[in-house]
Amino acid sequence: MTRDTARAYYITHPQVRIDADVPVPDWALSELGRERARRMLRQPWAGSVRRIVSSGERKAIETAEILGAHIGVAPEIRERMHENDRSATGFLPPAEFEAVADQFFAHPETSIRGWERAIDAQTRIRGEVDMVLAGHSEGDIAFVGHGGVGTLLLLSLGGRPISRAADQPAGGGNFFAFTVAGRQLLHGWRPIDGPVTR
Repeated sequence: MTRDTARAYYITHPQVRIDADVPVPDWALSELGRERARRMLRQPWAGSVRRIVSSGERKAIETAEILGAHIGVAPEIRERMHENDRSATGFLPPAEFEAVADQFFAHPETSIRGWERAIDAQTRIRGEVDMVLAGHSEGDIAFVGHGGVGTLLLLSLGGRPISRAADQPAGGGNFFAFTVAGRQLLHGWRPIDGPVTR
């Protein structure tokens, strides 16, 4: 497969073990998350991937390693592919987190409670993806990361304003696809363990 026909897949880690006593970037996949990641391997596109690039957060790395073991490729780690920086608040109970996340997307040029601004997180993730793809020669590639920055990337690729309307379905473990050469979106979010599709 040439660069002109290659596809890129952005994959979000599935369910994690939530632990308020552990920093969020160190959370691991839950058993359900690991099972969903294994079911992802049934997708035809999983076998077409020739390169995997992962965020440095544990849950993303674990997802990338499951895919990597399937195709015999070691994931590359790029620390700047991390989720939007929420270290100012640390763990938030689910209802409070969702309320702050709503504000994060609604006011992209404002730091909500010390979080990284959405506009900055979008610039960062798009820059990382573009940097990787600039040096990518051929074959399909998978990026493994997170829902927040993944949504911001999807919006950037689609030329749409920042909004939570494009957020991934709850629970994580979703993917979208775009062309390597032109960065054209091929489809939006789909579950990694959903109907088998290219």
